[in-house]
Amino acid sequence: MVRDLTWDVVGKDLQGLARRFGVVAENMANGNTPRYARKEVSFEDQLQEVIEAPKRLPMVVTDPQHIKNVHTSVEEVAPLSRRVYDEVYRLDGNNVDPERENALLAQSRMGYLAMNRLLAKRVGAYKLVIGGR
Repeated sequence: MVRDLTWDVVGKDLQGLARRFGVVAENMANGNTPRYARKEVSFEDQLQEVIEAPKRLPMVVTDPQHIKNVHTSVEEVAPLSRRVYDEVYRLDGNNVDPERENALLAQSRMGYLAMNRLLAKRVGAYKLVIGGR
């Protein structure tokens, strides 16, 4: 079976957005917890590297312990979550800004819907090709 990069990237994007939904919900739930450091999820830069990998010259890796300069497959991409300690939003040490979290939630929701629409169009195109109409 031939792998389609678009399917893989969209699937990994949906996985990362789902993880971001959970992190934003956790941040909002701990909005009143003193000294709580908010979390954020990053995966878009890794996906961008996979998409642009054919344009870059990869370093030769001859040993499993060598460090790669590009991600060569979508399976290597993993959503990374990290805590943000260097920002303080309130006097009690909590750095959860409800407006920022709501904006991230809306942005993630729009991205999630866009990826689902893209998948629906791809499935529709495949149905059209298979059906011959």
